[in-house]
Amino acid sequence: MSIELQHITKHFEFFTALHDVNLSVAAGELMALLGPSGCGKTTLLRIIAGLEAPDHGCVHFYRQDSTTQGVRERQVGFVFQHYALFRHLTIAENVAFGLNVQPRHKRLSRTAIAHKVHDLLQLVQLHRVADRYPSQLSGGQRQRVALARALAVEPKVLLLDEPFGSLDAKVRKELRRWLRRLHDDLQITTVLVTHDQEEALEVADRVAVMNEGRIEQVGTVETVYNHPRTPFVYHFFGNVNLFHGRVKDGFAYVGPLRIAAPEHSGHDEQPAVAYARPHDLDLSRTRLSPTDIEAVIAHISGVGPTVQVELTDLDTSTSMDVELPRHHAQELLLKVHDHVFIRVRAAQVFVKG
Repeated sequence: MSIELQHITKHFEFFTALHDVNLSVAAGELMALLGPSGCGKTTLLRIIAGLEAPDHGCVHFYRQDSTTQGVRERQVGFVFQHYALFRHLTIAENVAFGLNVQPRHKRLSRTAIAHKVHDLLQLVQLHRVADRYPSQLSGGQRQRVALARALAVEPKVLLLDEPFGSLDAKVRKELRRWLRRLHDDLQITTVLVTHDQEEALEVADRVAVMNEGRIEQVGTVETVYNHPRTPFVYHFFGNVNLFHGRVKDGFAYVGPLRIAAPEHSGHDEQPAVAYARPHDLDLSRTRLSPTDIEAVIAHISGVGPTVQVELTDLDTSTSMDVELPRHHAQELLLKVHDHVFIRVRAAQVFVKG
């Protein structure tokens, strides 16, 4: 089941939650709606589900206009962040709920429902706790029950609203890997709302990065991370260092740096900003190039394979962050207050709007 959103706009009194949003989700794809709180991603998910109606625009499910259809007609399964399980029902009864409330002419027999619930609980690896109540399960187990309940009615589209947001980091990591494997097995069209970049990068086929009710960029995880189209997308995917300067004839001139910016060739001189991620910078004890930036180390931290070094540019007094492999940092014998030289290995230039 493919999804096509065309020119979706949604207002709440004096606030515009979505501005002319266009998005396509292919059949069998797992798409992540990614962005900060308040960017409109949950509103967009609710419009896909039929829980909200757009003020303008239309929703197509498999090339058919579904804008005026309700949740049941669209055949969507919805999983919320806080599970929304019925506390007075057992796990098996929770999973069976959607099947038991089907219209009589569509409802399966009790035996068929019991078999289906058993199969679903096996799928989510919870068949041994079918007779327990939600309060007797861990957060990760309850979330899997919520997913099984959503799958019970055989939805054509699965919608997940921050499904792992209330869980601790280790359980979140385990569950998103499990979700990716489950999706690969079922091949159900899925839209996941999250503000967690790592979650989107690990789970999704493609991501739509949202900001203030608009989609900034849509693409594969690799494309969006390595080739961000806007400064917002660059910022959103982790810490960045900014170098202010000017762009002219296909190059950005930032202090001693001359950075190739062929996408800006043929334009008049304009103010610009070069963005570089901490792992795209390197440190040395001596100046190896005229474009190296002299800086002093303000702080060093790191647990695991990388070391984070905070520095101050001696010319501009601006703060910069460098991420080094631990073995390289150890070779340099770095200490706070040491003078070092920064080399920019890669950067992306944006003209100031």
